[in-house]
Amino acid sequence: MPALPFMAEFRYLEGGIVESIFQALSRAFRDLFQFQVLWIIVWPILAASLLWVVLGVVFWGTFSGWIAEALTAIGIQTWLEGVEPRWIAYGIQAIAHLILFVPLVFVTALVITALFAMPALIGLVARRDYPLLKREKGGTLAGSLFNALIALAIFITIWLITLPLWLAGAGVVIPFVAAAYLNQRLFRYDALAEHATQEEMRAIFSRDRPRLWGLGLLAGLVQFVPILNLFAAVLAGLAFIHFCLARLSELRHELPELPRELPL
Repeated sequence: MPALPFMAEFRYLEGGIVESIFQALSRAFRDLFQFQVLWIIVWPILAASLLWVVLGVVFWGTFSGWIAEALTAIGIQTWLEGVEPRWIAYGIQAIAHLILFVPLVFVTALVITALFAMPALIGLVARRDYPLLKREKGGTLAGSLFNALIALAIFITIWLITLPLWLAGAGVVIPFVAAAYLNQRLFRYDALAEHATQEEMRAIFSRDRPRLWGLGLLAGLVQFVPILNLFAAVLAGLAFIHFCLARLSELRHELPELPRELPL
């Protein structure tokens, strides 16, 4: 891979990681309650909720069986069978269903936002803040779908391979790590797909990896705050758009010709 000029690389990496992340988040909060954004906030959550309600009704027996197996594995199901009055046991089982349902809705809303709502959000941000940024259209719908599938596959894998940590008492960090990964992997591609070339996307993914993870973590924390989590998917999308387009603008000013063999 051709070496980058030292001073150009230094200029690209200068500036605080924390500053760039919080600047993207502050701009995302600014945009969040614009009239054009309100419907984009609502419909992914509604669509995800409707999807899982339908799947829950159709596959109720299957989902209930999985939950019963999980409760048996941790020793709760046997205890529930002896609980009196029975409504207490039924209430605990209902809470277990809700604990499964809510994360599925929010993860699905994230994917829907990344795949279908990002073009509208990108148009809103780009028209106002980056009107002169050339659109190279390095991303494709197929690329976005593939990226979403990879993100979900690795997200699920993180949960599966870290299950023993819950038994060891270290599981509290898993949701935050998983959320950070899913946010940065899911939104970084779509945030740049309209404006960046493939080489520019690879460059930003490689050089700004710590910033992308940091932004993904902070956006993920919002997903665990009641009420605010209703806005989390669109907030994350806006934050990654602001961050990625700002980095792309800087990259083009500093490195007009990029090496073509940068790793993802």
